[in-house]
Amino acid sequence: MGRAEARRGSRRGARRAAKPGGIRRFFTLRRLLGTFFGLCLLAMGGLLVLYWLVPVPSANAQAEMQSNVYKYSDGTILTRTGKINREIVGLEKIPKDVQRTFVAAENKSFYQDSGVDIKGTTRGLINTLSGKGKQGGSTITQQYVKNYYLNQDQTVTRKLKELVISLKVDRKKSKSEILAGYINTSYYGRGAYGIQAAAQAYYGIDASALNVSQGAYLAALLQAPSQYDWAAATATGKKLVTERWNYVLDNMVKQKWLDSTTRSGLKFPVPHAPKAAPGMEGQAGYLVEAANDELARQGVDKAEIAKGGWTITLNIDEKRQKELVQSVDKQLESKLDRKNNKTDATVQAGATSVDPKTGRVVALYGGTGATEHWISNATRTDYQPASTFKPVVLASALENGAETQDGRKIGVNTRYDGTSKRPVEGSDTPFAPENEDNRDYGPVSVQTAMNKSINSVFAQMVVDVGPPEVKKTALDLGMRDKGFPERPAITLGTMNASTWDMAGVYATLDNHGRKITPTIVKSAEHKDRTVELPDPVGKQVISRETADTVTGVLQGVVDNGSGFEANTSAYDAAGKTGTSENNKSAWFAGYTPQLTTVVALFGESTKEGGGQVTLTGTANSGRANGGGFPARIWAGYTLDALNGGSDATFDLNIPAPVRETPSTPAAPSTPEETPSTDPSPSAPPEPTPSDSTPSPPPSEPPVESSPSTEPGGGGPSSPGNSESPALPPGAGNPNDGSAPVRP
Repeated sequence: MGRAEARRGSRRGARRAAKPGGIRRFFTLRRLLGTFFGLCLLAMGGLLVLYWLVPVPSANAQAEMQSNVYKYSDGTILTRTGKINREIVGLEKIPKDVQRTFVAAENKSFYQDSGVDIKGTTRGLINTLSGKGKQGGSTITQQYVKNYYLNQDQTVTRKLKELVISLKVDRKKSKSEILAGYINTSYYGRGAYGIQAAAQAYYGIDASALNVSQGAYLAALLQAPSQYDWAAATATGKKLVTERWNYVLDNMVKQKWLDSTTRSGLKFPVPHAPKAAPGMEGQAGYLVEAANDELARQGVDKAEIAKGGWTITLNIDEKRQKELVQSVDKQLESKLDRKNNKTDATVQAGATSVDPKTGRVVALYGGTGATEHWISNATRTDYQPASTFKPVVLASALENGAETQDGRKIGVNTRYDGTSKRPVEGSDTPFAPENEDNRDYGPVSVQTAMNKSINSVFAQMVVDVGPPEVKKTALDLGMRDKGFPERPAITLGTMNASTWDMAGVYATLDNHGRKITPTIVKSAEHKDRTVELPDPVGKQVISRETADTVTGVLQGVVDNGSGFEANTSAYDAAGKTGTSENNKSAWFAGYTPQLTTVVALFGESTKEGGGQVTLTGTANSGRANGGGFPARIWAGYTLDALNGGSDATFDLNIPAPVRETPSTPAAPSTPEETPSTDPSPSAPPEPTPSDSTPSPPPSEPPVESSPSTEPGGGGPSSPGNSESPALPPGAGNPNDGSAPVRP
């Protein structure tokens, strides 16, 4: 009996050991399968309920675009935009192979599917719930439903509605109707809704005339209209849209909609340059585009703006805007013969004017008119700012406490060797820039070097400070990191910049070193949202003493140097001229205590494709330079903008702004700084220090070096020059005849 009970007990223990524990008993295969199928049935039931409860709505309000209203700063209307730039065209008017480019781009199974992509929609729902952003993988039907019946909100509710309505639309409408609706409601960029508007905007033809290559580009655009617009795309954007274009055509070959031989012969169809829409004539188009660009930088997509319903108030002062246009017309346009003179026909003017205390862009000149020349000359960044960059070099020297190669601290009265083609010393990159007219100046002060824009002096100063440090100062002041090498040649302003960029830099100097970011939008409101705009006045990026010292030096440029055309007794002014290599651009950047304005001329070829050309011969005036037309435009505008003048003076935090007295009462020397083979009058001799000024130690005899083999290129050199008695940076020497104090 005892053995039998033991055997039974052993069997009971074995059975207990074979049974799973608490959690293992719960997660059996049968239970898991039951739960899964239960959830599937529940989801299917939910979808059925949604299918019966969610109707196909009428077209959404955003499908019918509204006007946008743009206003001047005082509330008066500048212009209205947003007339629906869309013409619905039937699918029969669109070539069959062009229709198929959209299917190949977005939804290859479009002709066979039921209107939804469950996998893609599920992925989109998960991304939305997890905060990972936009949904991907929608069918053409779903995108059409989103465009026409719903909105762009990224919410679970909207995505579920999209799924249900897409199923219903697919049952009620033919594939041709859905495809036509999708092609006609999508946004293609450039304010174009629908394929007809897009064909006109990008190729200047009707949709019926599009070929398969052009259709593939328009289909590729829908993925990222702003990024993929060839006219505005970065190098990365161009690469991506080209890859997308190839993807579309390759898919068409795979679907047997395009012959592989035909495909191999297709070339990328570069679209035309953008043109302004009607109602954007004159400066209005430039102002609107600048405002839209600024809002885009603040996260308001241009597609959202194009749908309309916005009231956008600009910082533009209507009076000053008109005065800027009038000054360009009077000082430049009235002297040009654009029809009969090939050089005059290439001249493009641009300007940006900023309130240095607030950062508001109060006036902007984009060109002769947005409907004639759509690219804004105020914001374009494809030209070099030339010697308007030299004050940035000086600011960096002062801010970094830099020293010359022989250990002298750089200040306003520090003397450098101004010999033309003098190789810089202390640099691994050879550089020996030529002064204008290849003129040798010998030992000169920094003030004189700025007045006369002496290339050899500032090339050495860049090396003394260090190109990386100079670049950092430039970026701190507001220049963009675009085409900005860390080499001595940057002293000639060889990076790219716009008048907008340089207005920010000079406004920051004007504002005693506190960062100014030019801002054109005062407010932007829509019934669904109000845009929060950042403060255009930022932090202190260079010390007040540095900024004010540079201002003092630049007052000398206007009083006694290359910027004398901007000099009147009606206001206190500081500024700098600039002319790029071969006179392709000419600049004047100047400011008063109340207004900072940068004016530039650009030589732009009138041939197809454009390109940069020389301004030499503009209005039959010989060599163009920043001290000519740009300085005169600046002076005429500033005088009017300040109501005939101003008693305001610069509040400079330095012992005494430096001024150099001309040795003769004649006008200053030829103002420019870049090499040229054109003849020009020679400049007056360097002012001789007074007898009471100690003579500087002898400098090394200037040795003329051969120019660099690279245009504007070159290499290292040392100052080999002397300086007047030591002074704190920015301080004037009352005993130095070259530095009288301004009252």
